[in-house]
Amino acid sequence: MSTTMLDQTTAMIEKTWGQPIEALEVLAVRHPCEDPLLRSAMHTRTALAVTDNAAAVHQERLHALTRPGYVPAFYELDRITESAVNLRVAHTESRTYLQAIRRVVEAHDAAAPADRTPTDLLIQAAVARSGHAPHTPDQMPDPPVPSASLGPPTPASGPRR
Repeated sequence: MSTTMLDQTTAMIEKTWGQPIEALEVLAVRHPCEDPLLRSAMHTRTALAVTDNAAAVHQERLHALTRPGYVPAFYELDRITESAVNLRVAHTESRTYLQAIRRVVEAHDAAAPADRTPTDLLIQAAVARSGHAPHTPDQMPDPPVPSASLGPPTPASGPRR
């Protein structure tokens, strides 16, 4: 039996986050703000599970309509064509979801270096937002920004609309 795209995705997510998929599903639902990339990966995996199931249904229908020794009736030709098209669409959607999850995993790997904890990243982000980032000795601080004047506006040059 070959591995499905859902199996590949599950293995990829488990490897990246280092936990079984059941535990990750709970984390993604109960603590969505702690790891938005995990939540995104799990949502995409859910969509992949739906399309994977749809592909299996269409494939079974197509196999039933084209089994050896079976001669389909004229009215079944449309069902065969429709099932084949739906199977191709489901496979394409599955590949797209798999690619999306790969991108989320790449983003996770790029965002969290191995030597830094999520707490370190949150502290760094908070310091950067507060404007109190420490300056290196050889770096000059940015000059202060002049405040905007509170006087009346000056007329703009050019035509008005």
